Amino acid sequence: MSPSSAQAERPEGVPADWAGLLLVDKPTGVTSHDVVAMARRALRIKGIGHLGTLDPNASGLLVLAVGVATRCLTVWQGGRKTYAGTARFGTVTDSQDSTGRVLATSDARPDETAVRAAALALTGELQQVPPMVSALKHEGERLYDIARRGGTVERAPRAIRVDAWRWLGFTADTADFEVDCSGGTYVRTLVHDLGAALGMGATLAALRRLRSEPFDVRDACPASAFRELAPAEVLARAGRPLDRALESLPAVTIDAPQAEAIGRGQSPRVVAGEAPVGAGERSVVLRGVEGRALALAHLERAGEGVMAFPDVVFPWAVREGRMA
Repeated sequence: MSPSSAQAERPEGVPADWAGLLLVDKPTGVTSHDVVAMARRALRIKGIGHLGTLDPNASGLLVLAVGVATRCLTVWQGGRKTYAGTARFGTVTDSQDSTGRVLATSDARPDETAVRAAALALTGELQQVPPMVSALKHEGERLYDIARRGGTVERAPRAIRVDAWRWLGFTADTADFEVDCSGGTYVRTLVHDLGAALGMGATLAALRRLRSEPFDVRDACPASAFRELAPAEVLARAGRPLDRALESLPAVTIDAPQAEAIGRGQSPRVVAGEAPVGAGERSVVLRGVEGRALALAHLERAGEGVMAFPDVVFPWAVREGRMA
């Protein structure tokens, strides 16, 4: 058997066209890319990515997209996140977390009332300046690469939303919390800004992602499962097949001739029902009469009817269209 065919062969119990999401509880000390590499080796599927990175020193929910699900990432991105963390007061670092170089220290410490008041001011619609030690790009270069050389660049603030802080416990130097926030929020920057508001500085000492709407870390498998369990067991435990993963989107049912048209790259007329119609609306799932997802599409009015314009056609729909 050639290396290429061996690479294409799926492990026992894993369908050749399996696609969907895989929920992983990432440990600290490894990168998000490390976890993706583990999944690729275990499932023998090259087409795997993630929906949102976690720093190496952070743990918790990492959602992987497998197979053709990598072409649907925008469906699941942007939802509300929930994190658990620990703020350490009296220290400022260049990375805004415990891995960075210490820039300043203070002997002052806040009381619980002051912390709660400062956090209340960091709730709601906010403008946040991303940290230099981040994966964002400036003129094609990652900010963390610029920071490693000792450089800094101007970063435009970005709109975020913090829905709630929940304070779980206080010590003389630290405070444990949970925070609900929008996608794209840097929790270490929130903690840094909290420390600045308190006048003594603060650093993120620990971080764990508990939820990435609509997924929860309690439904995830540990990354060690890629070594300890059979791949089919991992998918059964923490996999979300594409049909199920797309249930959050409105669906339009299409009949066999319409499904064949989709598979041939055509845009059939459909009955929209409750699905949104018009440019700029969210995607809909085109499902066959048996319920299987065949494509992501957007709907446009055409005369007195509605046309479905596919944006992503899944491989099994293409195969069926060619056989028709």
